[in-house]
Amino acid sequence: MPKAKPSGRSGSAQPTVSRFFTGPLFHCNSAARRAPQGRTHKIQGQRKTTTPCEDEVESQKKRVKLIHHGEDDDANCAFVRPEKVKDDQSASSRISLSSSTLERLWSFSCHKDQENNRDHGTSEVVGTAGESHTTGHGDGTMDGGKLEQEEKEQSPSVSVKQQGLTLSQFAKAVSGGSGAGNSQESSSETSATNRRTKSIYTPLEQQFLEIKAQYKDVLLCVECGYKYRFFGQDAEIAAKELNIFCHIDHNFMTASIPAHRLFVHVRRLVSQGYKVGVVKQTETSALKAVGANKSSLFTRQLTALYTKSTLVGEDMNPLLKLGELEDAEDVVVDAPNSYLMCLSESFNKKTKELTLGIVAVQPSTGDVMLDCFQDGPTRSELEARVLRVQPVEVLVPSDVSLETERLLRSIASASIQTGDRIRTEKRDCSQFDFPNALKTVTDFYSGPSAGTDPGSQSLSSLMSMDSAVICCLGPVIQYLTEFNLERVLLCTSSFRRLSCEEEGVMLSATTMRNLEILCNQTDGTVKGSLLWVLDHTQTPFGKRLMKKWVTQPLKCATDIQARQDAVAEVLSSESSALPSVRALLRRLPDLERGICSIYHKKCSTQEFYLIISTLSRLGTELQALVPVVQSQLSSALLKDLLLALPTLLAPSQSFVHLLNENAAKAGDKTQLFSDLTEFPVIRERKDEIEAVLSQILEHRREVRLILKNPSLDYVTVSGQEFLIEVKNSMVSSVPGDWVKISSTKAVSRFHTPYIAERHKRLLQLREQLVIDCNREWISFLHQFGEYYHVMRKAVCHLATLDCFFSLADVARQGNYCRPVVLDGERQIVIKEGRHPVIDVLMGEQDQYVPNDTSLQGNGRRVMIITGPNMGGKSSYIRQVALITIMAQMGSMVPAQEARVGIVDAIYTRMGASDNIARGRSTFMEELLEASEIMCRATSQSLVIMDELGRGTSTHDGIAIAYAALEFFIRDVKSLTLFVTHYPPLCELESLFPQHVGNYHMAFLLNEPDRHTDLEEVSPEFITFLYQLTEGAAARSYGLNVARLAEIPEPILRTAALKSKELEAVVNTRKRNNKKVFSEAWDIKDKKTLMDWIQINS
Repeated sequence: MPKAKPSGRSGSAQPTVSRFFTGPLFHCNSAARRAPQGRTHKIQGQRKTTTPCEDEVESQKKRVKLIHHGEDDDANCAFVRPEKVKDDQSASSRISLSSSTLERLWSFSCHKDQENNRDHGTSEVVGTAGESHTTGHGDGTMDGGKLEQEEKEQSPSVSVKQQGLTLSQFAKAVSGGSGAGNSQESSSETSATNRRTKSIYTPLEQQFLEIKAQYKDVLLCVECGYKYRFFGQDAEIAAKELNIFCHIDHNFMTASIPAHRLFVHVRRLVSQGYKVGVVKQTETSALKAVGANKSSLFTRQLTALYTKSTLVGEDMNPLLKLGELEDAEDVVVDAPNSYLMCLSESFNKKTKELTLGIVAVQPSTGDVMLDCFQDGPTRSELEARVLRVQPVEVLVPSDVSLETERLLRSIASASIQTGDRIRTEKRDCSQFDFPNALKTVTDFYSGPSAGTDPGSQSLSSLMSMDSAVICCLGPVIQYLTEFNLERVLLCTSSFRRLSCEEEGVMLSATTMRNLEILCNQTDGTVKGSLLWVLDHTQTPFGKRLMKKWVTQPLKCATDIQARQDAVAEVLSSESSALPSVRALLRRLPDLERGICSIYHKKCSTQEFYLIISTLSRLGTELQALVPVVQSQLSSALLKDLLLALPTLLAPSQSFVHLLNENAAKAGDKTQLFSDLTEFPVIRERKDEIEAVLSQILEHRREVRLILKNPSLDYVTVSGQEFLIEVKNSMVSSVPGDWVKISSTKAVSRFHTPYIAERHKRLLQLREQLVIDCNREWISFLHQFGEYYHVMRKAVCHLATLDCFFSLADVARQGNYCRPVVLDGERQIVIKEGRHPVIDVLMGEQDQYVPNDTSLQGNGRRVMIITGPNMGGKSSYIRQVALITIMAQMGSMVPAQEARVGIVDAIYTRMGASDNIARGRSTFMEELLEASEIMCRATSQSLVIMDELGRGTSTHDGIAIAYAALEFFIRDVKSLTLFVTHYPPLCELESLFPQHVGNYHMAFLLNEPDRHTDLEEVSPEFITFLYQLTEGAAARSYGLNVARLAEIPEPILRTAALKSKELEAVVNTRKRNNKKVFSEAWDIKDKKTLMDWIQINS
């Protein structure tokens, strides 16, 4: 450590070490300097006096007298008590510091600007109770105005009072550097201004503030050398979410993460719903050293933004080798679907209709869906689409309606894990106005990027879209442009309707939830759902397609039969082609996301080579199977898919041949292209590098002559190249202008001036080569865009094949049959049908009891199902609905035989649950669901109602259930399964004998021994048979379920006794009513009638 310089050199200042020596117990400035011998030192004009220190304070900190033997103008560092100051005599009895130790402390903590101290007067030290104020000049500037590293920026002095505050005060709100600086300087207890920067902030902090002012809602990760740093409130959030250390540094709280772990931490932050920005250095050291701004800070800019739906890019997908992802336990894996959904609302005051528009985009796969529909106050249609898409992020206008906001909030809060919740972002409502949205869409699709993209369409094709869709498409374009992911919207021909009534069966949100299509109702996971049973796919893109098939079954009988033919071919064919194709699908990377990442020009060399080489290999091997496919397969759909794939995948081979495999796998872009004929810029730069290298090697001859060593060669040590190694005994022969780089006990290593100059030039050329290679790499990826839509079509074909193999596996394992799908007929006839999910869960040991179903549109189309609780009624009606869905998606079904007519929709009303978040009771939810079904169901629909009317009193419940069922029988004429515990509803069979049938789930009744004492009455014992039987059940036997629930026996006996009493009262009323009715029936004159009324009134 160098000695402290004399203060006569004005303007010099040394960096201080944080605030460790500027607190209330240790105060240093020029006013407290030791006076020369014979001179009296004064504070505020008063002779220094000695005051005893209190014992409890003295027990906490020991007094230390700093003895300094130096020049007269050297600064003195002394402890200052908050209460009083001790004299030199009492201090001298304490421990003293040596001169060398004092010099070290002095160089860290003391200011040395003698002239400034004289100009501003003597520093003032006021010892009061618990407070110490310092008045004087603050930090000086950095010597020479140079800043080599931001981390070593001089920290401003902090007053004693500031140090007493909590650390949270340093997490300042980001509001711009200048304004914050002015407010700080106006206070008497703030940091002094840095002379060079004219601000209280360091250059790095000022740079952060400038970027933060542009992205106020973004959590910024700033690249600083080998790590990424967070500042201010961002640091506190990162520390909390990532479980890392957060500390104060200069003016802000800060936290840091290693650069090679960026993708891990960004994914974790994004999974918690944050928008994360990555700020990178845009300059390299060698080029900066010769630039005009060589003494300034490294320039930085925001290079990437990430949210839940936009995790696309080289930094976020570093794990590409199979099996690596399983080993990285702390990596947040991407969700199977990562849709961004945008909604717009428009209310017509005249017609009182609410129209909603939806655009759902998955930037990572290129999937785009549109929809426009009318909805009511319950937002049931919107809920159905949100549950079907399952977006991870939703964009809404800032003036979104309260009902829609409540719905989104309730769906988001329904997720069990925080990382699964939907991220909602409110955008400026002006972006959703039709004129502004139309202008955005017009500019985007008529711009230069749209004209060069081969998949883009003319602007006229967009004008046929609904205005509500345009109002969503505009904000989506603006949003994705912030992430540089807007190219995915260029191909309008790939847009598809989210719910097309002409193509797919309508499944409402309630239906998907009640039938457990995508997830179970117990814990929200996929296990126990229909998707869990059918999804045996081997590829990620196959899984995504299977989910689409399950949520939107087909309505076209021809398309359904084509799928069935393909599945049947896989099941029965002995062709060698199909096993070979299936083997090719095993352990494929996510090709759909890979080609989309390439299309966005955000992929790494490793990812590009993995995807393109896989596509090339698939094309070659599928080409070899073409003769076998043509001769041995009979399914038209299978043949078309397999024969089209080699042609679609052919362009991938041209890209593979251009690349150096080893360089691509290593990520070395400088050696990436094996043939530089098409890359003249890279070839020219490499020629320049070779020229410099040859000059350095040619210089070796001159070095050998100087050192008289013919065998001398350059060595490389610790990354330092072209070192001339000389034994220490021969150092005297080394010219004086050589630069010594390093040495050991045996040798010394040098650079000649020529080598130093040429090596500097070499480093510049190498960095320029990296920049040129990156530029050519982006251009190379842009060329792939010409084939993106062709490759995407090929991946869709592979996904379809994967789904066929999956459905065939399910059918083979479950002994399914091929259903007969009838177009234009209203019927569901199932022989020995089984519930597909329960059948799998129970396994082979516990056989599921099969049941028959017969619903005829022109005959008996309504089944009223009664029976004891827990008898299997709900499982049976779910079974019928699930078999219908499986039949219309082209799958085999769990039955011995099935004939299914095409249904246009499936509606369900099951279960009992309230919705407190939306202000609805259990009965209100029940009736809202029933009302929706009554409004939307048609004669082609399948309607399932489970215990309608149970949420209110018995009379009202029976009345509502009776009226609703009569409406479906007489007016809607849909295929209906109606489960009830109300016996009066069974009377409808006698009113509509051709269309209504009564059924119950069979059981065995074991009545207890009869007792004369009524207090010993016990509930009956029920044995469930789970078999559907014709006829209505007289009772529900709810007390049997109470016994299964282990209700205490005394309570059961009391309940059984009360049940007998109520049953006796009802029977007595029935007998009396029957007697009175028969008497009234025999009355033939008025006088007798009046007498009868008087008697019975």
